[in-house]
Amino acid sequence: MAGEVSGLPAGSPYRDALADLRPRLIKRLDPHAAWLQSDPFLHRLLGEVQVHSMIVVPLRARGLVLGLACFYRWRSPDEFADDDRVLAQQLATRTALCLDNARLYSHGRAAALILQMRHRPAGIRVHSAVESAHSYPASRSGSGWTDVIALPGARVALVAGNVQGDGLPAVAAMGELRAAIGALALLDLPPDELLERLHELVTWLSGQQSPSTQDGSPTAALNATCTYAIYDPTTGHCTIATAGHPQPLFVLPNGTLEIADTPSGPALGQGRPAYQATEHTLPEGTHLILTSACVPGHSAQSTTQELDQIQGLFPPGIRSLQASCDSLLGTPIAQNCAVLLLVKTRVFGPDRLASWTLQPSPESVAQARKYATAQLAAWNLEDLTFTTELVVSELVTNAVRYSDGPIGLRLIRDRTLTCEVSDTSSTAPQLRRADDSDEGGRGLFITGEVTQHWGTRPTGRGKIIWAEQTLPQPAPSQAPAPPRPNSDGGP
Repeated sequence: MAGEVSGLPAGSPYRDALADLRPRLIKRLDPHAAWLQSDPFLHRLLGEVQVHSMIVVPLRARGLVLGLACFYRWRSPDEFADDDRVLAQQLATRTALCLDNARLYSHGRAAALILQMRHRPAGIRVHSAVESAHSYPASRSGSGWTDVIALPGARVALVAGNVQGDGLPAVAAMGELRAAIGALALLDLPPDELLERLHELVTWLSGQQSPSTQDGSPTAALNATCTYAIYDPTTGHCTIATAGHPQPLFVLPNGTLEIADTPSGPALGQGRPAYQATEHTLPEGTHLILTSACVPGHSAQSTTQELDQIQGLFPPGIRSLQASCDSLLGTPIAQNCAVLLLVKTRVFGPDRLASWTLQPSPESVAQARKYATAQLAAWNLEDLTFTTELVVSELVTNAVRYSDGPIGLRLIRDRTLTCEVSDTSSTAPQLRRADDSDEGGRGLFITGEVTQHWGTRPTGRGKIIWAEQTLPQPAPSQAPAPPRPNSDGGP
């Protein structure tokens, strides 16, 4: 029976077949054989049904011994012949290969599930721009993923992707793509440009694959899709680009459901990279639904029915985001995906955002310092006044020097204090160390020394230089009172 351990008696055809991995044909079984008499279980089992002929064939595949295949004859008076032994050996060879394929599949699937679980978020990540929730369909493995990546300026990147296949190589490729997207996100690239660079990486990875596997079968080219979006809570703008992936769904606060109208480029590594980003203005409280894979073969009518079904899951009123995300698992969009991502947008108000427009003149530097100082006082952040004035002076001075258009100054109060200066120049700033005799060239060096992080990102009309400072910890209003002793004098 399953789970039991049984020994094989010495001199039996079972032990002999395992010893030299050759089949054994017993044309006429002797019920008084020594090996049969030494094993009461076998003696009773074979004797009760009056087995008179048997064949024992080892199950071997890919250099592994998986067990034994035993053939018995008791009803028919005919004995097994040599032709029967050849047929039994052929059946055992095919059976062993099927069993080993199932073993390899189970092993690969278990390893893929473990690896996929390690790629899942360790917990709920808190972002000021959005509230997020993940759901995983039960008993669904795959190489799909979703991510919420924090970006400078309180923005977030929303990512959903999928690598074709469910095996360990596909999950490993998924991990490589996620790591690559995380690294590219640090460059603060626009969604279309990020997908173009990711396309080049996937093309390179596909070229690095060996032309065939160890058994001589050709390897499949890496086939991956991805949607990359950036949401900015200071403007409510969401910029989206897709690479052969299903587009996100918007559920507006009034309950209206829309599909993001974004041109879809080719899958990553397939064809020529031609990606186009579109910008959408989302009201506060909009739900975005991103899936790791799509359901193929749906007609327009069925798609309309699915959208109506999804729209009914977001009634007006208070409902936890995780509950709404879990309810999506019962809809057709979850039939072919490994993970669902649902986010709810937020928009920053005047209590967290302040912006001004300056003229490209030297007088704007002093005016920028004045604006920043007043705003920090309104936010009770006077401790950051000195460093903020220094950063604002250096960044605005550079903008006045190299730009001939309007200059934007913006302060964002989030988990950090972010100072952003935008101008119409597309020239990226370069950090360099000025010599002692140089009169200038220390602006970005000073900015980097007094802030925690700084960087630049391109815009449609120029660039933005940003710098982040850690917010001061609020001082305790009153020291906690010591615990009062109990009546018995104990603590």
